[in-house]
Amino acid sequence: MNKYVLIGILTLLTVFGLSACGGSDENVSDENNGNDSHSHEEVDTVTDKESDAHSDHEGMNHSGSSEVAEGMTESEKPAYPVGSKAIINAQHMTGMNGAEAEISGAFDTTVYTVTYTSTTDGELVKDHKWVVHEELENEGSAPFQPGDEVVLEADHMDGMNGAAAVIDSAEQTTVYMVDYIDTETEEAVTYHKWVIEGELSSL
Repeated sequence: MNKYVLIGILTLLTVFGLSACGGSDENVSDENNGNDSHSHEEVDTVTDKESDAHSDHEGMNHSGSSEVAEGMTESEKPAYPVGSKAIINAQHMTGMNGAEAEISGAFDTTVYTVTYTSTTDGELVKDHKWVVHEELENEGSAPFQPGDEVVLEADHMDGMNGAAAVIDSAEQTTVYMVDYIDTETEEAVTYHKWVIEGELSSL
């Protein structure tokens, strides 16, 4: 009798042991599934942020040269003359909105927002502000219209020069080159191209 009782006890202990192990595996599996799901969310979040960053002028050259495209016409009576100061009301890049700017150039032209594919990484850049008429290949005298396909000759951003683009909008206005202090890094930005008249306000 004692022999059978002992065998029964051992059998019960074995069953309980296996059940415990099975429960642990399920917990581990659940935890892993949870982690995997979290990882996918993090990857998706990073991808979205990278996409947003690229759309929001990632790789844009803060400072530029005082040289402008051939054929540009200086504005005779700009609302903000060269040497005057204004507040920037634009968010082309971080540290720009709200910065005090000094006008370093003013030109009358047609200005465009464009969507193009970067020549460096193949990413689609949507609604880039701004490209002026004289920065387009074979621009001619007549302005382009939304939907027109063009080739960019501007180098405001990495992968822009030589890129195929589509015109999103067109506007005849005065565009400005500006110098300002980045509100986040406090670094000096010189000859930034471009800010349009509607993106500036008086001090």
